[in-house]
Amino acid sequence: MELNLPDKRYYSIGELAKAFDVNTSLLRFWEKEFDILKPKKNAKGNRMFTPQDVKNLSLIYHLVKERGFTLDGAKEYLKNKPKESVDNFEIIRKLESIKQTLINIKKEL
Repeated sequence: MELNLPDKRYYSIGELAKAFDVNTSLLRFWEKEFDILKPKKNAKGNRMFTPQDVKNLSLIYHLVKERGFTLDGAKEYLKNKPKESVDNFEIIRKLESIKQTLINIKKEL
């Protein structure tokens, strides 16, 4: 999934729900279920997600929505292979980006 988010210091839960095409309630649920999600809260209690939170959400989204992991399976996967999970995920995303660029170049030829 390619996210089209502006480069910011913090993102609101609404922005991320729209970017991931999910409900805000799902993001709040994932926040409770996954320890790697730790958004900051402002004085009003609104969640403010950092770019690192966005990366972690992308990884959770990939495992649960794209690869079909159960929540327990995704938690176990992240717990047992945290560094490997992130590295593999980032490699996959970069390769997908390269693939899309090559497809676009091919279309222009």
